[in-house]
Amino acid sequence: MRVVAGSVRGFNLIVPSGKNTRPTTNRIKETLFNILQWDIAGCRFLDLFSGSGGIAIEALSRGAKEAVMVEKDREAVRCIKQNVQHTKMDDRSRVMPMDVMQALRRLEQAGQPFDIIFMDPPYQLNAEKEMLTAIADSKIADEDTQIIIEATLDREFSQDELVCFDVVRVKEYKTNKHIFLQKSSREA
Repeated sequence: MRVVAGSVRGFNLIVPSGKNTRPTTNRIKETLFNILQWDIAGCRFLDLFSGSGGIAIEALSRGAKEAVMVEKDREAVRCIKQNVQHTKMDDRSRVMPMDVMQALRRLEQAGQPFDIIFMDPPYQLNAEKEMLTAIADSKIADEDTQIIIEATLDREFSQDELVCFDVVRVKEYKTNKHIFLQKSSREA
């Protein structure tokens, strides 16, 4: 796994061993960031279930102002910290080694919205509704925040699960998809 483009293009990233994380492939990462290319420069990026930190580091490499990576797996946190240090992104990144819901509560206290929130929860967890509810009821997302969920191809979301967010785009790959959400213009 490597950084695909930007200031640290080509840097190889350390990936946690075992099956606790599913690194996003370079090809899928490249497609995702091609979609986001006009939104990355200067953005605040939040990566939930960060794994190796590859998605957030890609955002930083492409010009994100700041990235916060949330991951509770100790081995993955170790990899994230090494990857951030190796790519010299320490000054623009923050690692939160904790449960996602705990991190969302802490980030709420800062009261600053993120421009992009990426979430790649374990597929069997089905925690998207809980996370979207917490995000909807917080100050970490506003009407301009893009939320991207990585999910299996067969995973469908009801409007109830999406809380007050609308699907604005879906990009399907061979084995999974990215669902792009924004706060609904109608009141929930």
